[in-house]
Amino acid sequence: MVEKVKLALVSSSPRRREILQMAGFNFRVVKVSVEEELHPSPYKTATLNAEKKVLAAKEQLLPGEVALAADTIVVLGDEILGKPKNSQEARLYLKRLSSRWHKVITGFSLLINGRVVTDYEESLVKFKRLTPSEIEWYISTGEPLDKAGAYGIQGKGALFIERIDGDFFTVMGLPVSRIYDILTVELE
Repeated sequence: MVEKVKLALVSSSPRRREILQMAGFNFRVVKVSVEEELHPSPYKTATLNAEKKVLAAKEQLLPGEVALAADTIVVLGDEILGKPKNSQEARLYLKRLSSRWHKVITGFSLLINGRVVTDYEESLVKFKRLTPSEIEWYISTGEPLDKAGAYGIQGKGALFIERIDGDFFTVMGLPVSRIYDILTVELE
């Protein structure tokens, strides 16, 4: 079924491209520019930002193409940890995540035949206890600086993950199984 779907990925994330390629989807990347919003609810933040992206791509779609956009949010307690602005903020995030559980919410939106389907998936992630030298090493790799929550589970950050309760791909940035299920229902 995935080979039949003409998908337009509204994302510049290499991780999302990697997930879709791994799953066998045929897709092209569509670039849009939207101002992301921060809401008191992380669920609303993730879903509304994904929906804004997918709607911004509407005019670029080819006939029969389905647009897909996503937004991933890391939440510690009640606080959203976005992409760190610099090494100091990355250090602070990693210290705070050390030995603790946090939520990763990926909101996604699909534009299918003029209809928008928006939802989210959530996973819980537990970090190992990080030593100061581990934090400094990880920051020196540059990896934390362009990732929500200052880590990438698919990269060197995997070394610090003690446990996941939920879907790995939600943490990576695209709940591909859930998206597949929706496409299966919507397109058949």
